[in-house]
Amino acid sequence: MAGRISILEENLLYKGWSTLIKYIISYTRRDGRKEEQTREIYDSGDGAAVLMYNPEERKIILIRQFRLAVMLNSDTDGFILECPAGMLDELHPEETIIKEIKEETGYEVTKVTKIYDAFATPGAHKEKIHFYTADYHHDMRIHQGGGDISEQEDIEVLEYSYNEISNLLSGGKIIDAKTIILLQWAQLHLGSVNK
Repeated sequence: MAGRISILEENLLYKGWSTLIKYIISYTRRDGRKEEQTREIYDSGDGAAVLMYNPEERKIILIRQFRLAVMLNSDTDGFILECPAGMLDELHPEETIIKEIKEETGYEVTKVTKIYDAFATPGAHKEKIHFYTADYHHDMRIHQGGGDISEQEDIEVLEYSYNEISNLLSGGKIIDAKTIILLQWAQLHLGSVNK
């Protein structure tokens, strides 16, 4: 199976906050036939996301913020519940998520645990998301959070109990893929989240 794909042509179509590149590739099918394929791939960089949980109080932190793409493609106002997250911007994923936790939630954590990497939409986007967990306690809070105003962030910090996770997922309150992934991880690993 090795050597089945080669890039024949690469053309920059757009460069802004994200880039859009058109690729023409030579693809060898499993039956040995070769074909040319054209793909347009967005690259806005990689990201990191975190599930913040308080094991003593059995709570998690989520944030609510406005997402234009959601408003344009749903019957909602665009304000959605998410886990804290951010783009790497040339930082190491762990550095990024610790910085994002502080900016978005106001908590200063020093340790996060990597759980896995995943591609959200590999058919059209290069973005790889680095998934983390982080314990938090209320004495770690150094400010109210809310995001970085220079990045036009306006974030509401919310706390939920473990036993609300199932309802958040099954009730359709969570429509962000990375948050669904992390809350399903919580159901599997935080032990009896429905107690």
